[in-house]
Amino acid sequence: MKTVTIEGHLRTEFGKKATRQIRSQENVPAVIYGGAGEVNFYASAKQFKPLVYTSEFQLAEVTVGGNKHTCILKDLQFNKVSDELSHVDLLELVEGKKVVADLPIKFVGTSVGVKAGGKLVIKMKAVKVKCVPAELKEFIEVDITNLELNGNLRVEDIKAPNMEIMNSPRIPIASVVMTRQLKQAEAEQAKDAKKK
Repeated sequence: MKTVTIEGHLRTEFGKKATRQIRSQENVPAVIYGGAGEVNFYASAKQFKPLVYTSEFQLAEVTVGGNKHTCILKDLQFNKVSDELSHVDLLELVEGKKVVADLPIKFVGTSVGVKAGGKLVIKMKAVKVKCVPAELKEFIEVDITNLELNGNLRVEDIKAPNMEIMNSPRIPIASVVMTRQLKQAEAEQAKDAKKK
């Protein structure tokens, strides 16, 4: 799994003034929780970029004050005016302790419905899962080979052993819809059948 390495600096001062000072130097305040104790630190905005601006699920290896923390991204805050990253929340992974994470869905295979002229519509790009850190992966693979025309794949169809999927089981994640050309072709066929 991809890991982003971040060199952080422990925060010693808190409050609005200290936070403004951190941000004025192109740094982003952050917090790591979920481990033995909360770790407040800051790092340059550049270091957070590969972790924040991606649709991929990645780990963050954060070194702060000589200690290494393996984390996942939990929450982000952006400045309402400048849209710059203003705060990062990271969750430390503790062996054997279950975590909740959003994992991207990777659709594989070619649907029979698409081969028949339909169009694949992706309705969900990620699912919320609960599992131990050892079971976390970059994405969850979903095979769409048997997805037929006008068919749906739902959350309950996802095979993710050793993981609990937190989304509602009936939510569609992908479907194959009829394209306009296919509808027109069927209408033409129906007309021809009536003429005979």
